[in-house]
Amino acid sequence: MLLPATVLAGTARAATAQTEITVSPIDLDGPAVTTVTVTVRNTAPQRMRDLRVSFSGPAGWVVEPEVRTVKSGIAPNAHATLTFELLVPAPSSGFQLLNFTATALYEGGDGLARATVTRTERRGEPLPTLAAAYNNVGITDESNTAPGDFDGGGNSFSAQKLADVGLSPGASVTALGAELTWPDVPPGAKDNVSSGGQAISLSGSGSKLVFLGSGVGNNAVGTARVFYTDGTSSSGSFGFPNWSFQNVTDHGATQIAASNGRNRQDGYGNAGVTYSVFAHSVPLQAGKTVDLVVLPGQGGIHIFAMAIAP
Repeated sequence: MLLPATVLAGTARAATAQTEITVSPIDLDGPAVTTVTVTVRNTAPQRMRDLRVSFSGPAGWVVEPEVRTVKSGIAPNAHATLTFELLVPAPSSGFQLLNFTATALYEGGDGLARATVTRTERRGEPLPTLAAAYNNVGITDESNTAPGDFDGGGNSFSAQKLADVGLSPGASVTALGAELTWPDVPPGAKDNVSSGGQAISLSGSGSKLVFLGSGVGNNAVGTARVFYTDGTSSSGSFGFPNWSFQNVTDHGATQIAASNGRNRQDGYGNAGVTYSVFAHSVPLQAGKTVDLVVLPGQGGIHIFAMAIAP
């Protein structure tokens, strides 16, 4: 099955570059051998000479040959098309983003000697909702704190103290222009995603994608990638401060709520210390409809909810 693809750099061009490289769509229905076509176009006034084009896929994928040459080069305003055989393995479970890179080395032409383009293909299905990706228990009842492990040390938010500041199961939360829903699960159940590159289905259009969550550690920052229904994508960096003992505006986040104390394995404690929930966002491309979101690969980012802001 040929799945939608995104060309991260549709042409390998800098401000002065006059060399364009395109990579054909790639059939990922493995195990099989498929043909990939790489086209190099010379729009410079000088002839391109001694052209060598390499093609590579993800680590472990076999390409034959790895390099093709065009010794005759390419005349101005002309192009060369080269083919490579790609051994596509059987798909693994889950969702994958697969990068394929073509690089041209040459003399003459625009004089830059090198041009590269990367095409990203999607394989597999994203999870249907953020809740389907929940993999961490961040909220517990003060009468039963044992299931909690928000921070990797067995600690968690107190359900009672979060309710005191408006964050009870299923509560509506307005943040950064978006309307979000606090996890509608009982205390002690999985209620947030420790971010690890999960792909989540999401539909809608707007100005930004808003995340509601908190951080573990002081470097809970990463990049989320948004795919649109037209096959293109955009990305943005965001982060959350540590849930306590870090400046609440670090990483550009906005504090949404601050609860009193936390639950430990031996019960409620740390009264008088605040444990916070934050909002942050990444921009969306105007006029496009979101198809899915790939979360950052940073486990210190814990996400309770996400939504699109108008």
